[in-house]
Amino acid sequence: MDLKTNHAAPVLTDSAPIAQSRLHSSLLHCTTASGAAFSPNLLLTVPRKKAGLLDDVRSSSWLDAMKASSPPPKRVTKEQNNDRTSPDDSGYSNWLLKYPSALASFEQIANFARGKRIALFLDYDGTLSPIVDNPDCAFMSNDMRSAVKIVAKYFPTAIISGRSRDKVYEFVGLTELYYAGSHGMDIVSPVRESAPADHVNSIRSTCKRGKEVNLFQPASEFLPMIDEVFNSLVESTRDIKGAKVENNKFCVSVHYRNVDDKYWDAVARSVDKVIKNYPKLRLTHGRKVLEVRPVIDWDKGKAVTFLLESLGLNNCDDVLPIYIGDDRTDEDAFKVLRERRRGYGILVSSAPKESNAYYSLRDPFEVMEFLKSLVMWKKVKCSIGSEVL
Repeated sequence: MDLKTNHAAPVLTDSAPIAQSRLHSSLLHCTTASGAAFSPNLLLTVPRKKAGLLDDVRSSSWLDAMKASSPPPKRVTKEQNNDRTSPDDSGYSNWLLKYPSALASFEQIANFARGKRIALFLDYDGTLSPIVDNPDCAFMSNDMRSAVKIVAKYFPTAIISGRSRDKVYEFVGLTELYYAGSHGMDIVSPVRESAPADHVNSIRSTCKRGKEVNLFQPASEFLPMIDEVFNSLVESTRDIKGAKVENNKFCVSVHYRNVDDKYWDAVARSVDKVIKNYPKLRLTHGRKVLEVRPVIDWDKGKAVTFLLESLGLNNCDDVLPIYIGDDRTDEDAFKVLRERRRGYGILVSSAPKESNAYYSLRDPFEVMEFLKSLVMWKKVKCSIGSEVL
């Protein structure tokens, strides 16, 4: 399924098929396991980027990149949650012309989705939960959890997060979903007896319910290295007030959201001091976070492709993937959908920025409203179908 498009009005044409489906069905939370075979083909050479670009940043541009990726914080209050007025910034209004609101454009999206099966992919932080000072307190609301639970009854739904899979499951707590942690480097799915031979990076494990599951972990060889770097970064940032180092299993996140900006250079130097000794690791940026990740050819975009295969939605002309996210790492998924002309990326942002997404939503509240709109549309569609029968 291809989308021939101007920026806002895609039209379907045929697409090249994805590889043969490997996995299937819904996701169960499971304990992680190590020891998966590592594929050398996933190693890649990371080219140097120009100073100021926020991908694979080197020490000379870290501080500038940290500032560029860190707009002034916006506090979320109950009053703000109840005030859904649009920003009066003309720049944002002009930006909406290029990235229309997915809520305001819902009828157009629904018309395009008619006769198709929607597959839904969601980021967590900043998408299902607000960005908060303490990453351990990024809780989703009960209303959001209910919206996600209901939408998963009607559409196959996956959460793809930079968090560890265990952590994001702990936040969400729903067994109806697929979960991909560490930017898609840790995906779990039930075992299918009728499926082809297991992927080289998949292993069998047992979930907490005692059921056998498949774990796809293409970076498992890096686990000892990641643990070592985590401990080193904890030590090197110990004296920087507000810095927090988080072990996300296959990547390490260094949060500087609570660090005074005059000490951001100290954070950069501390990370530089550690990572320069690990050529098989790379540094990327998120929202006020530096992330140390394995140098393998894997990201959220490839995780989307893998999950589409897992759902048996490859080589289908009637599938519409929708990915909703707010972070730079979500751009990999937006890019896959745009380049393959096979779905919609929806950027969550209240500030103008360039993106590979087609549409936008302001914040998690609007994400929740969009999910509710999808459910309502599906119910009406099913009701009309039953009346015809």
